[in-house]
Amino acid sequence: MSGTITELKQLNERSRAIFRQIVETYLETGEPVGSRNVSRNLPMTLSPASVRNVMSDLEQLGLIYSPHTSAGRVPTHMGLRLFVDGLLEVGDLSEEERRQIQSHISVQRGKSIEQLLAEASEMISGLSHCAGVVLAEKQVSRLKHIEFVPLEPGRALVVLVGEDQTVENRIIDLPAGLPPSALTEASNYLNAHVRGLSIDEARERIEQQIATARAELDALTQKVIQAGLAEWSGNLGDRQSLIVRGQSNLLKDLTAIEELERIRQLFHDLETKRDLIQLLGLAEKADGVRIFIGSENKLFSLSGSSLIVAPFQDKHRKIVGVLGVIGPTRLNYARIIPMVDYTAKLVGRLLT
Repeated sequence: MSGTITELKQLNERSRAIFRQIVETYLETGEPVGSRNVSRNLPMTLSPASVRNVMSDLEQLGLIYSPHTSAGRVPTHMGLRLFVDGLLEVGDLSEEERRQIQSHISVQRGKSIEQLLAEASEMISGLSHCAGVVLAEKQVSRLKHIEFVPLEPGRALVVLVGEDQTVENRIIDLPAGLPPSALTEASNYLNAHVRGLSIDEARERIEQQIATARAELDALTQKVIQAGLAEWSGNLGDRQSLIVRGQSNLLKDLTAIEELERIRQLFHDLETKRDLIQLLGLAEKADGVRIFIGSENKLFSLSGSSLIVAPFQDKHRKIVGVLGVIGPTRLNYARIIPMVDYTAKLVGRLLT
């Protein structure tokens, strides 16, 4: 933000008004903005020639550029960042939009967490006309059943069934010398002691029992149980589930082969997921809405796309995921920012 303040100080009132007019017109139309158009819509009287001089200065600062030989200009990614951070007047949702979001989210009450998040992603995609994206920790709400299934020698599948009928599984390595009966013993022990608990609660209880020697298990079976529960911590990609809806919205209004190539690359990034998950992981550490514009972020190759996300929390005020939209840099930021913020808060409220 300090960089934004420095750049804004370089702009006098006239330059700021012209820059704002260029960006707002571009966001509305998607077309390069000419000096004559700017001159007609300014709150002050300036000739097109005077506007062109200021536009030349703005271009020197790297805030706007000409996409081809026409006289029109569009904002650069740096210019959009300056506008969003320093000049954007974020609107508020209308009562009708709030009611629409609230009623759609509320009807998901009682559904599984995965269903709730998928519906939230679908809904925000429809309202924003972008791709909706949700990243959340994979979780079985409360444990109903745990099973260790032997695979090839030295490996087993851990299957967790939740009270909401969700099923999650992981592959674990087994300690050397483990007898086949140990997997059955581990399953029976866990089902007797952790039914109805969350994964974190189950892990804490088992660790306490083993630490205080109350676990009536041999050392190898204890290792199987600890490995099975610990595996659910995993790395970021394993622990989290990415839901993307409405990718087809990104194919609308494409006017050039370069734009089609950009969207093809974006679809590839969404399919590979890893780098997107890393980027959304950064957004989880934010307090409120985060905005990533175009190529300013090197974690993945969304050159020409913007990402607007907000975190949501569980009942312990712990951030458990983020929700938002991906679209072209020419987004209606003023409308989408409060939409993402409000939806994320409602999702968090429903989770608690």
